[in-house]
Amino acid sequence: GIMAFLTLFLTFFTIGIVTFGGGYAMLPMIQEQVALRWGELIPAAQLTNFVAVSESTPGPFAINMATFIGNRIGGFLGAAFSTLGVVLPSFIIIFAISAVLREFQQIEAVKFAFMGIRAGVLALLFKALWNMYKKSPKGWAAYIVMAASFILTAIFDVNVIRSLSLSLVVLIGSWVLW
Repeated sequence: GIMAFLTLFLTFFTIGIVTFGGGYAMLPMIQEQVALRWGELIPAAQLTNFVAVSESTPGPFAINMATFIGNRIGGFLGAAFSTLGVVLPSFIIIFAISAVLREFQQIEAVKFAFMGIRAGVLALLFKALWNMYKKSPKGWAAYIVMAASFILTAIFDVNVIRSLSLSLVVLIGSWVLW
């Protein structure tokens, strides 16, 4: 009944509000709470399956876990309540921070802080790009497709999805030809 949905919401709301570091940081707490509250409905082996499916399903890991667990316990409404519970704390915190930052965005120190944050994010993006480059297959076709994709999106403002689709077609075509 409604108590099950409320329990799902409060459980995942608590997980969402006290756990920092993303979905994988939430995993131990999710496992503990599921075993404590719904161990008879979701045995450890099934929870492991939820982890595997949540990793392979598009979207944030914690939201996927909450949705799958909520669906198993309470169907569609269970999925909705648990998903709302895990998302709402982050939403509230970000909303509050944005309201505060709007008031302080004209202060020079805050401007400099945001410039530093942007530089840090850019460095992280370049590191991720470099790691993907090191692990990706290399060859003339890959370099041509990479350059063409960059030119199409950055210079000619072609939609990224279209550029990726075209890249995939070209790479598959070059693989078939060679």
